[in-house]
Amino acid sequence: MIASAPPLARFSAAQPGATSMKLVATGLLVVMAALFFTARAFEPAYPVLGWLKAFTEAAMVGGLADWFAVTALFRHPLGLPIPHTAIIPKNKDRIGDALANFIRENFLIPPVVARRMHRLDLAGAAGRFLKAPAGQESRIRKGASRLIADLAESLGDERLGGIVKGAVSRRLREMAVAPLIGRALASAINEDRHLPLLEATIRWLARTLDANESMIREMVRQRVSWVLRVASLDEKLADAILEGLRKLAVEMHEDPAHPVRIKIEHALADVANDLQLDPSTQAKVEEWKMQLIENDSVALWIDAMWQQAREAVIRGARNPDAAMAGQLGEILVNAGTSLESDPRLKMAINRFARRAVVGMASSYGGSIVKLVSDTVRGWDAATVTDRLEAAVGRDLQYIRINGTLVGGLVGTALHALDVVGL
Repeated sequence: MIASAPPLARFSAAQPGATSMKLVATGLLVVMAALFFTARAFEPAYPVLGWLKAFTEAAMVGGLADWFAVTALFRHPLGLPIPHTAIIPKNKDRIGDALANFIRENFLIPPVVARRMHRLDLAGAAGRFLKAPAGQESRIRKGASRLIADLAESLGDERLGGIVKGAVSRRLREMAVAPLIGRALASAINEDRHLPLLEATIRWLARTLDANESMIREMVRQRVSWVLRVASLDEKLADAILEGLRKLAVEMHEDPAHPVRIKIEHALADVANDLQLDPSTQAKVEEWKMQLIENDSVALWIDAMWQQAREAVIRGARNPDAAMAGQLGEILVNAGTSLESDPRLKMAINRFARRAVVGMASSYGGSIVKLVSDTVRGWDAATVTDRLEAAVGRDLQYIRINGTLVGGLVGTALHALDVVGL
């Protein structure tokens, strides 16, 4: 893998040719000096050279002044500790603080962040990414599958399993199950969803009677007096009991308004109300729940379920073409479609993202700008100076060249005024 260049190294490559432009600016100043002394020497013999002398003289002044100004930004001219020179090295920390304040006041204050975030459709962008075109869907699905598998394996079975099982156990211990069961039972009764279970129970009772007929007859024979057994009335009594129970089961199954069914439904309604409102009933249910959670068999069952789920996730995620990976890809595409096509969902997600980013800017904006200022403070002054000069040096040398030429033109104009006697 190719390492990225450090920030300061990228400065040096920002404007190639800075050194050559520096030579051009310095060379132009040297040329102006040579022409000045040449014109000065031959001016008595050739008065027209006064124009060249005026141009080059002023050009040297302008070039030297701009050289001084450009150099004073980064170092002491000629190494002399002249006041108000080497501005950038001396004020490096203040420049970092000013840059940090600029970022904070123009980018990280909540009103600015909110205004910029208001124009962004993050939900739509996420939807377009998830709803990938042909060829990208496989890449996204593979990436998501690989991430899930790596996460499951990196945490390890003992660590992740302990987290999951501990969370499940803790959640079960904290959950008040009695009101939950009571509401579920009340909802089922109100919507008649308990009727199939009630009818199945009645059919089960009928089958149980048929399957245990001999046991019932034996129970009746043992409990009646010997007088009835001698008179063979125990058989008739058993027949009557069995026939009555069978008739009751048939009538309860066929008649929804049967009194026994009504009483059972009333009893279920009372149980639902007690589960939601009666403290003693809730306490009993909580006691049963804790006994169930602390049972070793339940712990082994939870552990086995976790092992199966973990192995299935890793096995499916490691194979992007497996059913789990394909379903994951479909889920991603469906999520992308919903994000793109559902205005309410898109609005809710964008609002949440906007508030989250604004909140982060409000809470951590100061830390971010402090990171900028601390980073600048930590840079070496000489290195920063060299890099910055290399980055903007080309334009700075143009300032020197322009100063030389503009100075020369001003000198020529002043010489013209002197010639015409103004």
